[in-house]
Amino acid sequence: MNRLAAALSLALVASPIALAQLPDYLDVEAVRVKPEKRADFDGLVRKAVEMNRKGKGDNWIAMENQFGEGNTVFFVSQRANYAAIEEGNKAFNSAMVEGLGMAAWKKMGQDFDATIISSRTELRHRRWDLSYNAPKDPDSYTKMVGAARWIRLQQVHVNPGHQTQFEEQVKVLKATIEKNSPSWTVLVAQLSAGGSGPLYYFTTLQPSLAGFDSAPDLHKLMGDEGYAAWEKANAEVVASSETRIMRILPELSNPPEAVVNQAASFWRPKSTP
Repeated sequence: MNRLAAALSLALVASPIALAQLPDYLDVEAVRVKPEKRADFDGLVRKAVEMNRKGKGDNWIAMENQFGEGNTVFFVSQRANYAAIEEGNKAFNSAMVEGLGMAAWKKMGQDFDATIISSRTELRHRRWDLSYNAPKDPDSYTKMVGAARWIRLQQVHVNPGHQTQFEEQVKVLKATIEKNSPSWTVLVAQLSAGGSGPLYYFTTLQPSLAGFDSAPDLHKLMGDEGYAAWEKANAEVVASSETRIMRILPELSNPPEAVVNQAASFWRPKSTP
């Protein structure tokens, strides 16, 4: 069974001490589910959630496209470093074997594979330096994640050899937003492994879809001349971009207890027959 761990491109801008307490990577698994097998898929993931809670296994947050390719589910785990990826895998497998037994765990893996069309995994490196208006300490970060219900993710492919120019443009945007819209947070990550790059992810978390209505108007903030120059510079370095909006699936998630404690009724929903 593919490991059920792996959105949130979540990054922080904070002091070195605060940053040292936060993971540097996002371990992401994207799964395309067979429409006719969605109920079976959800049941298997719920079982994995149950086993990992009981066996103190791995943690992850699940979400699915609301606007984007249908029946596509993402599992996101935060990792401190590469060693933590291996530790998370071991914790997941240990919890599953302990809860089900080896034979039943293997059978569950086969059943899981039968419910999906395909899967892919990515490792994303958080870019604290490019994120803007991010939480400045672990507690604020946890509150933001715990309150999130919806995620808007824009992924941007940059033309090879133009990363420096692109990041300079992001810094211009960062400075503009932080000066004029201090409550609007965008978290940036960069593809580290699992795909073709250069690829960047820009993520905004909101407690409701209505929260996205407060997105700042860049044209208005930059003015006609500044916005035209920014657009022209981006056109020269950006190969393509894609935006999707995802809904968090608490019933398929096993987040850390600190996140659960922010809204236990949401993150630990009662089982439905």
